[in-house]
Amino acid sequence: MMKSIIGALATLLVGTSAFSADLYTPEPVQPAPEVTVAQSSGWYLRGDVGYAFTKLRGANYFQGSNSSLVDFDRATLGDNFTLGGGVGYQINNYLRTDLTFDYLFKSDFKGSTKGNCGGCGPDFTSVPATSRDLASLTAFSLLANAYVDLGTYGIFTPYVGGGLGGTYVKWSNLKNTSCSDANPDSCDGSVTHNGRGSWRFTYALMAGTSIDLSCNLKADVGYRYRHIQGGDMFGFAENGGPGYDKGLNLHEARIGARYTFGGCQTASYMPPADIPAQPVYK
Repeated sequence: MMKSIIGALATLLVGTSAFSADLYTPEPVQPAPEVTVAQSSGWYLRGDVGYAFTKLRGANYFQGSNSSLVDFDRATLGDNFTLGGGVGYQINNYLRTDLTFDYLFKSDFKGSTKGNCGGCGPDFTSVPATSRDLASLTAFSLLANAYVDLGTYGIFTPYVGGGLGGTYVKWSNLKNTSCSDANPDSCDGSVTHNGRGSWRFTYALMAGTSIDLSCNLKADVGYRYRHIQGGDMFGFAENGGPGYDKGLNLHEARIGARYTFGGCQTASYMPPADIPAQPVYK
């Protein structure tokens, strides 16, 4: 009886070993192939349009002789559109630079001064008068700029920046007409002063956000402050002048676009990983 039980157990152990040996062992899963990314060159072109709220910091001129420099009692400059473009380079995810050219369309100047009207009556020294001074200016700036991108949030990348360079300011001829305060219709003849132009030191401060439109194209919405140093305004004519402006402050609302060369950042094709087969029992 004992021999029969031992024989049955031996047969069962041998069968179990054979059954286990017939189990299919799957091959180990291979690691996924490395993903490669095609980087863009970093070079980009930009274009911008804006509207500049201009602030003339004042103007003065020599009155009668080179020893009497007086201020305009009123000196205002009209607002107008700006148009610009440039080329830049994206250094890394946080820093980029560019060179830009911007044009300020014709902005009208209106000024006035107090004095006496030389052609408003027989005794001009006793006729108080106010002058009307009309001119305009155009300007273009060349700036080297640097920006710090503050991180990307979805499709938005806020930034701050600054720029240094120069602006060529061109004044038109200034037309001066003095009229009696008591009788505004009584005026002397107009005097025309030749307008002048000059290069001025300029700095700029910027803030805004870039918006991803595609892998190559970004919209740019922002604000820019430009300070333009003072300089020549108009020349001498009939015992008055030359004149100078004291500089300009421009507050600009801008919208534009940047196009990056060199292709988009795209991942190469990666085949799906093999799915291990289920154990097969034989």
